[in-house]
Amino acid sequence: MFYPMMINLNNKKVTIVGGGKVAFRKAKKFLEFNCDVKVVSPSFIENFDSIDVKLIYDEYKNDYLKKSFLVIAATSSKKVNEDIASYCKKNNIMCNIADDINLSDFIVPSSIKRGDLIISVSTMGNSPSLASKIRKELEINYGVEYEEYVSILGDIRNLILEKCTDKDKKKRILNELVDLNLEELKKRRLDYENNSWN
Repeated sequence: MFYPMMINLNNKKVTIVGGGKVAFRKAKKFLEFNCDVKVVSPSFIENFDSIDVKLIYDEYKNDYLKKSFLVIAATSSKKVNEDIASYCKKNNIMCNIADDINLSDFIVPSSIKRGDLIISVSTMGNSPSLASKIRKELEINYGVEYEEYVSILGDIRNLILEKCTDKDKKKRILNELVDLNLEELKKRRLDYENNSWN
């Protein structure tokens, strides 16, 4: 049973073994969360030229996993993936086997990121296609404007927690904010910065 959680990966070492499409997709996603990403493979698809990760042109060796916070096994070899899972378990390193949920310590849901708004979808491996379909629908419903929207909500929340002393009013305002559009939120932030609570 997998427990859904958010984890801080800022500057954490992530090692991905594999140089194909799956490895590229995983590497690109981890970069969105400011990870220190290293990818190991004898060869890489051209897409890797477009992202800033450390590429190691070599066959898999256990030494490449040392000091990793997370490991992703995304090779085409079942044996190599199993060896990676075995090494990680023995060394208490969290590991994901891209094509084998039963060997994985964690799974990576399909997700969208809009600044601090992160929405994830998982079918627990039953249908990655459905998770991808739902993610694409969410991308349409929650466009890039939500990055600014969530940031302003955070600013206002901090102002309210700092300056509003009435507990009931504080709760009411926080609940009302999510019904405002972006321009209304900007105006409300300005009001609260000027200590106007009407």
